[in-house]
Amino acid sequence: MSSIIYLESVTVEFDGFRGLHDLNSFMDHRELRVVIGPNGAGKTTLLDVISGKVQPTSGRVIFGKHTDLIGRRENEIASLGIGRKFQTPSIFANLSVRENLELSLARPSKGVMATLRSRLSGEQQTRIEETLESIGLGGRGGERAGGLSHGEKQWLEIGMVIVQQAELLLVDEPVAGMTDEETERTAELLRAIARDRAVLVIEHDMEFVRSLARRVTVLHEGRVLCEGSVDEVQQDPRVREVYLGRSHAPAEAAHA
Repeated sequence: MSSIIYLESVTVEFDGFRGLHDLNSFMDHRELRVVIGPNGAGKTTLLDVISGKVQPTSGRVIFGKHTDLIGRRENEIASLGIGRKFQTPSIFANLSVRENLELSLARPSKGVMATLRSRLSGEQQTRIEETLESIGLGGRGGERAGGLSHGEKQWLEIGMVIVQQAELLLVDEPVAGMTDEETERTAELLRAIARDRAVLVIEHDMEFVRSLARRVTVLHEGRVLCEGSVDEVQQDPRVREVYLGRSHAPAEAAHA
C-alpha cells in the first residue's frame, strides 16, 4: 500500500531550539495512527508542519504520490485534502449544527451570511446529511451548535473536516475533557473514519490509545523513538526510560 504522507529528515528550529530533529516517518492510506510522547516531544509541531502552520528548517514532506507540501500555505494544503481538528473546538456557537457543516463545506470567501444564503447542490446536501449521521448527530442539524455537549462539539468539528472529503485527518487530543461514554464513542467514530481515509491522532490518554490504535509512534526530543503496537511500545525499555524521566538522570546528577 502506498503512503499518504511521508516525512524525510524534517527539522524544525525555533530560536535555536529544535522542535523536530531529523524526523522520518510515513503513513499509509486508510491507516489509523496515534502519536504519543512526553511534553515537548514535538507532537503538535509535527501536525503544524503537515498542515502548513509551521515551515520546517530542512527536510521534505510529501503528500500522496509526489505533492511536496513545503512552502505551501495552510489553506492550500487544506484544499489538497488534509484536514485538521484542534484540541479546542472552533465552531460557530450561534449557528446551527447543519450551518456549521455548510460553512465548512463551502470554505467561505464571501462572508458567513452570504455563504449560508447560497444554494447547496443535491450532492452537497446529501454529504451533509451523511456526515451528521456518521458523527452521531443525525436528526439534530437544526439545533444550535453552542448547546451541544463538549463531546458533541468535538464530533461536530470532526464532521466539519470530513465533510470536506479530506484524505488525511489530523486530530489533536480529541478526548480531553470528555466523559467515559463520549470517549468510547469518539474511538468508534475515529475507527469508522479510518475505513475511508488516513487518521493521525495526537493523544496522551493511554487507555484511549489502547482502545484506538493499531500502530503507535513515540516521539522524544523531536525524533521518532520507536513505532509498533501498543503492547510493543509499552514494553520498549526506551519508552519506559523516557516516561520515567531516567534519560535525564545523568544530566541532573551532573548539576547536583
